[in-house]
Amino acid sequence: MANYTPKNILITGAAGFIASHVANRLIRNYPDYKIVVLDKLDYCSNLKNLLPSRSSANFKFVKGDIGSADLVNFLLITESIDTIMHFAAQTHVDNSFGNSFEFTKNNIYGTHVLLEACKVTGQIRRFIHVSTDEVYGETDEDAVVGNHEASQLLPTNPYSATKAGAEMLVMAYGRSYGLPVITTRGNNVYGPNQFPEKLIPKLILLAMKGKPLPIHGDGSNVRSYLYCEDVAEAFEVVLHKGEIGHVYNIGTKKERRVIDVVKDVCQLFSLDPEAVIKFVENRPFNDQRYFLDDQKLKNLGWSERTSWEEGLKKTMDWYLKNPEWWGDVSGALLPHPRMLMMPGIERFCDGSEDSNGVSSNADSLVQNKMVDPVQKTTNPPTSKPSLKFLIYGRTGWIGGLLGKICEKQGIAYEYGSGRLEERSTLVADIQRIKPTHVFNAAGVTGRPNVDWCEDHRTETIKTNVTGTLTLADVCRQNGLLMMNFATGCIFEYDAEHPEGSGVGFKEEDTPNFAGSFYSKTKAMVEELLKEYDNVCTLRVRMPISSDLSNPRNFITKISRYNKVVNIPNSMTVLDELLPIAVEMAKRNLRGIYNFTNPGVVSHNEILEMYKEYIDRDFKYSNFTLEEQAKVIVAARSNNEMDASKLKNEFPELLSIKDSLIKYVFEPNKKTSA
Repeated sequence: MANYTPKNILITGAAGFIASHVANRLIRNYPDYKIVVLDKLDYCSNLKNLLPSRSSANFKFVKGDIGSADLVNFLLITESIDTIMHFAAQTHVDNSFGNSFEFTKNNIYGTHVLLEACKVTGQIRRFIHVSTDEVYGETDEDAVVGNHEASQLLPTNPYSATKAGAEMLVMAYGRSYGLPVITTRGNNVYGPNQFPEKLIPKLILLAMKGKPLPIHGDGSNVRSYLYCEDVAEAFEVVLHKGEIGHVYNIGTKKERRVIDVVKDVCQLFSLDPEAVIKFVENRPFNDQRYFLDDQKLKNLGWSERTSWEEGLKKTMDWYLKNPEWWGDVSGALLPHPRMLMMPGIERFCDGSEDSNGVSSNADSLVQNKMVDPVQKTTNPPTSKPSLKFLIYGRTGWIGGLLGKICEKQGIAYEYGSGRLEERSTLVADIQRIKPTHVFNAAGVTGRPNVDWCEDHRTETIKTNVTGTLTLADVCRQNGLLMMNFATGCIFEYDAEHPEGSGVGFKEEDTPNFAGSFYSKTKAMVEELLKEYDNVCTLRVRMPISSDLSNPRNFITKISRYNKVVNIPNSMTVLDELLPIAVEMAKRNLRGIYNFTNPGVVSHNEILEMYKEYIDRDFKYSNFTLEEQAKVIVAARSNNEMDASKLKNEFPELLSIKDSLIKYVFEPNKKTSA
């Protein structure tokens, strides 16, 4: 996919620490971009953070609150905003324990206002939501792999809970209204301009004043730190190369205990740690460790540039040169600060107000120039985020049909060239194609039938088990949903699900058919895939399509047999169900689905339809299961599957017999001479 090029960017909270570095970088590197900064100048904001951009023609500052719907709507329309980078938030965990409602107001409600304005105006091409690694909750101390973008969110404090809540809103607006959203989750950031409620600037300023250096608890908590300019570059990469609908971790694998951070600061100031460190009461819940998997962002070309030693030295030098940058910060230097009601710093260093923008009295100015965007746009935008499917199984029946459906629906797609059991080739496919979803329609079923698998067990395992698990794992590491075409031939009629009873096997039932090695491998991999929360498993049974010349088509098969058994089975009409699979991907559905039409149909019923619609002279005969067993190597599965879960999601889904008539027999009907 081509790089994204914005025109008019609104950056919220850009008088704060991280966002100011991002804003200054974009203003400096992209003079053709117009950057509008919106900040209410809370206690941790400072207009001086934007001094490098003050004289730039492409910079405008607006003082205001993201919670003001009127202001946000006004700015989006009058400034022709096409891109939002949403940094504005209350971020200090200590404060969230003392005034959690303020965090809900700023972090959740403020985000909701922005999203609603985007929906109403219908002009936003990118909405980059800035979240935090803390939404994942605490990482196990012995974990060797960090949280990836598809990991479960388990926030443990009011701050991270509000950030997780905001993420849910962002995701919902992306899915419900097609907003082009991207989310980032970052490790701890440090560097010049940071308000000293955070650990590193607090330690530096206290060391400069010759005061004790407080540590919460015993200092064994582990954190990862990134230098601010490296993080600003990460956002530059996400802005231009990030894929709509994706989440990106911004992190480093270089971890440090808090007590070691304090000792490093002591070393810079030639202080004796034992003399200056003061252990203080821990906060109510202090997560032991946050650890991120940042490979997905690295795949876009970003990497950490600044070493810990270099970044810490730069930060110390900056505070030594700018000790009064924040004015009186004695309250922030307390071991457990409560800073929410302090005003921010509104003036540039020469005493002037904002530069190149509306006055800092923007809220009242907007009230006099109110634009009601609802009058302009009465219907929500219908555009959806761009989709791109990566499909495995190019030479297979289902894989080929998926490509045709994508072409018909105008969905970008490519077939994977990697082999499922070779991880590096799958990673290369994803890096090259940059898909939004992955479809796995590859697998060994055997030619001409599953009997082949009985004598080729190693090959069957390699693709059906090892390959499928490898692809699922690569997708998980890249935050991608994998639509996995599986089989329902893992069940057989039993006492609880007798033939003709109408009681079908449900998604949660344990497979009970092991008559073929093929079915064994499919049941095995399905059980293992339950550990992956990024997989949607579709159990296909005896697939049928309108192409009666295809030898894989169940109708084509049995119409060519000399004899057939006559047993009712659940089946899958691909003409109806494959477009549903595409829709399931769009809805990001996960878990297991019996991917069959409701009800059952027998071999004889199908062949009678064949006689009625296709060939009135067609003849067939039956034989028993016992007779069939003499001419096949592996046993065959016969069952009824409960399709109510799929039917509830897609109420228009036809019963198997109705679907056969509509999609298969009517289109192929032969007229009488």
